[in-house]
Amino acid sequence: MAQGAPGDRPGRFSALYTGAITDVLDRMGWLSQTLPPELSPLREGMRLAGPAYTIEGRPRPGNDYDTSVRKILTMLGSVPEGHVAVYQTNDRSAAHLGELSVTSLKARGCSGAIIDGGCRDVDYILKEEFPVFCRYTTPQDCVVRWDLVAENAPVTVGGVRISPGDYIVADHDGIVAIPAEVCDVVLSESENKVATENEIREAVRSGTFPLDAYDRFGTF
Repeated sequence: MAQGAPGDRPGRFSALYTGAITDVLDRMGWLSQTLPPELSPLREGMRLAGPAYTIEGRPRPGNDYDTSVRKILTMLGSVPEGHVAVYQTNDRSAAHLGELSVTSLKARGCSGAIIDGGCRDVDYILKEEFPVFCRYTTPQDCVVRWDLVAENAPVTVGGVRISPGDYIVADHDGIVAIPAEVCDVVLSESENKVATENEIREAVRSGTFPLDAYDRFGTF
Protein backbone atom coordinates (compact mmCIF):
# COMPACT_ATOMS: atom_id res chain seq x y z
CA MET A 1 0.00 0.00 0.00
CA ALA A 2 1.31 3.42 -0.88
CA GLN A 3 2.71 5.75 1.70
CA GLY A 4 -0.03 7.95 3.11
CA ALA A 5 -2.76 5.31 2.90
CA PRO A 6 -4.17 4.82 6.42
CA GLY A 7 -5.46 1.27 5.92
CA ASP A 8 -2.07 -0.33 6.68
CA ARG A 9 -1.44 1.81 9.73
CA PRO A 10 0.01 -1.06 11.85
CA GLY A 11 2.43 -2.12 9.14
CA ARG A 12 3.51 1.42 8.41
CA PHE A 13 4.12 2.23 12.07
CA SER A 14 6.00 -1.06 12.49
CA ALA A 15 8.37 -0.01 9.73
CA LEU A 16 9.32 3.13 11.67
CA TYR A 17 11.32 3.56 14.87
CA THR A 18 10.24 5.30 18.04
CA GLY A 19 13.00 7.92 17.89
CA ALA A 20 11.66 9.32 14.62
CA ILE A 21 8.08 9.30 15.93
CA THR A 22 9.09 11.09 19.12
CA ASP A 23 10.96 13.75 17.14
CA VAL A 24 7.82 14.44 15.11
CA LEU A 25 5.68 14.64 18.25
CA ASP A 26 8.20 17.05 19.78
CA ARG A 27 7.95 19.37 16.77
CA MET A 28 4.15 19.28 17.07
CA GLY A 29 4.33 20.26 20.75
CA TRP A 30 3.56 16.82 22.21
CA LEU A 31 6.60 16.71 24.49
CA SER A 32 5.61 14.03 27.01
CA GLN A 33 4.48 10.97 25.06
CA THR A 34 7.26 8.54 25.98
CA LEU A 35 6.46 5.90 28.60
CA PRO A 36 8.90 5.19 31.47
CA PRO A 37 12.14 3.49 30.39
CA GLU A 38 11.65 0.91 33.16
CA LEU A 39 8.97 -0.69 30.96
CA SER A 40 11.12 -3.06 28.95
CA PRO A 41 10.55 -5.96 26.54
CA LEU A 42 10.74 -9.53 27.78
CA ARG A 43 13.29 -10.13 25.04
CA GLU A 44 15.37 -7.87 22.82
CA GLY A 45 13.93 -7.46 19.37
CA MET A 46 10.30 -7.27 20.44
CA ARG A 47 8.28 -4.62 18.62
CA LEU A 48 4.61 -3.75 18.57
CA ALA A 49 2.23 -1.23 17.07
CA GLY A 50 -1.49 -0.83 17.50
CA PRO A 51 -4.30 1.16 19.09
CA ALA A 52 -4.54 1.02 22.87
CA TYR A 53 -7.11 -0.96 24.81
CA THR A 54 -6.62 0.43 28.29
CA ILE A 55 -6.89 -1.45 31.60
CA GLU A 56 -6.59 -0.16 35.16
CA GLY A 57 -6.50 -1.86 38.55
CA ARG A 58 -5.33 -1.42 42.11
CA PRO A 59 -3.95 -3.62 44.90
CA ARG A 60 -6.58 -5.46 46.91
CA PRO A 61 -5.03 -8.03 49.27
CA GLY A 62 -7.37 -10.90 50.02
CA ASN A 63 -9.55 -10.34 46.98
CA ASP A 64 -12.06 -13.14 46.35
CA TYR A 65 -10.46 -15.49 43.84
CA ASP A 66 -13.52 -16.38 41.76
CA THR A 67 -14.82 -12.81 41.56
CA SER A 68 -11.39 -11.47 40.66
CA VAL A 69 -10.50 -14.05 38.04
CA ARG A 70 -13.87 -13.74 36.31
CA LYS A 71 -13.37 -9.98 35.92
CA ILE A 72 -9.86 -10.48 34.56
CA LEU A 73 -10.89 -13.19 32.09
CA THR A 74 -13.83 -11.14 30.86
CA MET A 75 -11.48 -8.23 30.27
CA LEU A 76 -9.02 -10.41 28.35
CA GLY A 77 -11.85 -11.50 26.09
CA SER A 78 -12.72 -7.86 25.39
CA VAL A 79 -9.38 -6.73 23.93
CA PRO A 80 -10.12 -6.26 20.20
CA GLU A 81 -8.10 -7.76 17.38
CA GLY A 82 -5.12 -5.64 16.40
CA HIS A 83 -5.10 -3.72 19.69
CA VAL A 84 -2.42 -3.41 22.37
CA ALA A 85 -3.48 -4.16 25.95
CA VAL A 86 -2.15 -1.25 28.04
CA TYR A 87 -2.18 -1.85 31.81
CA GLN A 88 -1.90 0.70 34.59
CA THR A 89 -1.85 -1.67 37.57
CA ASN A 90 -0.87 0.80 40.33
CA ASP A 91 0.91 -2.23 41.78
CA ARG A 92 4.48 -3.44 42.30
CA SER A 93 3.92 -6.85 43.89
CA ALA A 94 2.18 -9.25 41.52
CA ALA A 95 2.11 -10.55 37.96
CA HIS A 96 -0.81 -9.19 35.94
CA LEU A 97 -0.21 -11.22 32.79
CA GLY A 98 0.82 -14.85 32.29
CA GLU A 99 1.15 -17.49 29.61
CA LEU A 100 -2.50 -18.54 29.30
CA SER A 101 -3.61 -14.92 29.06
CA VAL A 102 -1.02 -14.29 26.36
CA THR A 103 -2.11 -17.39 24.47
CA SER A 104 -5.69 -16.11 24.49
CA LEU A 105 -4.73 -12.62 23.35
CA LYS A 106 -2.53 -13.94 20.57
CA ALA A 107 -5.17 -16.38 19.33
CA ARG A 108 -7.58 -13.48 18.81
CA GLY A 109 -5.06 -11.39 16.91
CA CYS A 110 -4.10 -8.86 19.57
CA SER A 111 -0.87 -6.99 18.88
CA GLY A 112 0.86 -7.13 22.27
CA ALA A 113 0.78 -5.88 25.85
CA ILE A 114 2.28 -2.95 27.75
CA ILE A 115 2.15 -3.47 31.51
CA ASP A 116 3.04 -0.90 34.12
CA GLY A 117 3.22 -3.84 36.47
CA GLY A 118 4.36 -7.45 36.42
CA CYS A 119 4.45 -10.49 34.20
CA ARG A 120 5.15 -14.19 34.80
CA ASP A 121 5.55 -17.46 32.81
CA VAL A 122 8.17 -15.66 30.77
CA ASP A 123 9.68 -18.74 29.11
CA TYR A 124 6.27 -19.83 27.86
CA ILE A 125 5.36 -16.34 26.68
CA LEU A 126 8.60 -16.13 24.71
CA LYS A 127 7.65 -19.35 22.92
CA GLU A 128 4.42 -17.66 21.85
CA GLU A 129 6.45 -14.81 20.28
CA PHE A 130 3.92 -12.31 21.60
CA PRO A 131 5.42 -8.89 22.37
CA VAL A 132 5.17 -7.92 26.03
CA PHE A 133 6.76 -4.86 27.68
CA CYS A 134 6.52 -4.75 31.48
CA ARG A 135 8.09 -3.22 34.58
CA TYR A 136 9.16 -6.45 36.34
CA THR A 137 8.62 -10.19 36.51
CA THR A 138 7.48 -12.26 39.48
CA PRO A 139 5.86 -15.68 39.96
CA GLN A 140 3.30 -14.19 42.37
CA ASP A 141 -0.16 -14.04 40.78
CA CYS A 142 -2.37 -10.96 40.98
CA VAL A 143 -5.77 -12.66 41.27
CA VAL A 144 -6.07 -12.60 45.07
CA ARG A 145 -3.92 -9.46 45.46
CA TRP A 146 -5.35 -7.04 42.90
CA ASP A 147 -8.65 -5.75 41.57
CA LEU A 148 -9.54 -4.75 38.03
CA VAL A 149 -11.39 -1.43 38.32
CA ALA A 150 -11.72 -0.08 34.76
CA GLU A 151 -11.12 -0.87 31.13
CA ASN A 152 -11.38 1.04 27.87
CA ALA A 153 -11.07 4.31 29.79
CA PRO A 154 -8.15 6.80 29.98
CA VAL A 155 -5.14 5.77 32.07
CA THR A 156 -1.91 7.53 33.00
CA VAL A 157 1.38 5.67 32.73
CA GLY A 158 4.47 7.50 33.94
CA GLY A 159 2.79 10.84 33.45
CA VAL A 160 1.58 9.99 29.94
CA ARG A 161 -2.19 10.05 29.53
CA ILE A 162 -3.36 7.25 27.23
CA SER A 163 -6.91 7.15 25.95
CA PRO A 164 -8.55 4.18 24.21
CA GLY A 165 -7.57 4.27 20.55
CA ASP A 166 -4.36 6.23 21.05
CA TYR A 167 -1.65 4.52 19.03
CA ILE A 168 1.15 2.65 20.81
CA VAL A 169 4.50 1.94 19.15
CA ALA A 170 7.28 0.11 21.00
CA ASP A 171 10.74 -1.08 19.99
CA HIS A 172 14.22 -1.52 21.47
CA ASP A 173 14.42 2.20 22.36
CA GLY A 174 11.16 2.35 24.29
CA ILE A 175 7.44 3.02 24.04
CA VAL A 176 5.62 6.03 22.62
CA ALA A 177 1.91 6.87 22.80
CA ILE A 178 0.46 8.85 19.90
CA PRO A 179 -2.82 10.70 20.52
CA ALA A 180 -5.55 9.41 18.23
CA GLU A 181 -6.38 12.87 16.93
CA VAL A 182 -2.92 13.34 15.41
CA CYS A 183 -2.14 9.72 14.59
CA ASP A 184 -2.26 9.92 10.79
CA VAL A 185 -0.39 13.23 10.67
CA VAL A 186 2.34 11.82 12.93
CA LEU A 187 2.52 8.68 10.79
CA SER A 188 2.95 10.60 7.55
CA GLU A 189 5.46 13.04 9.02
CA SER A 190 7.45 10.20 10.61
CA GLU A 191 7.66 8.42 7.27
CA ASN A 192 8.91 11.63 5.68
CA LYS A 193 11.47 12.07 8.45
CA VAL A 194 12.80 8.52 8.03
CA ALA A 195 13.10 9.03 4.28
CA THR A 196 15.00 12.28 4.84
CA GLU A 197 17.26 10.65 7.43
CA ASN A 198 18.21 8.05 4.84
CA GLU A 199 19.41 10.88 2.60
CA ILE A 200 21.27 12.51 5.50
CA ARG A 201 22.94 9.20 6.32
CA GLU A 202 24.29 8.92 2.80
CA ALA A 203 25.40 12.55 2.81
CA VAL A 204 27.40 12.30 6.04
CA ARG A 205 28.91 9.00 4.91
CA SER A 206 30.13 10.88 1.86
CA GLY A 207 31.82 13.49 4.04
CA THR A 208 29.18 16.18 4.53
CA PHE A 209 29.67 17.95 7.86
CA PRO A 210 26.80 17.49 10.34
CA LEU A 211 25.88 21.19 10.45
CA ASP A 212 25.94 21.41 6.67
CA ALA A 213 23.65 18.39 6.49
CA TYR A 214 21.27 20.02 8.97
CA ASP A 215 21.21 23.26 6.95
CA ARG A 216 20.57 21.30 3.76
CA PHE A 217 17.87 18.93 5.03
CA GLY A 218 16.37 20.87 7.93
CA THR A 219 16.75 18.00 10.39
CA PHE A 220 19.39 15.71 11.85
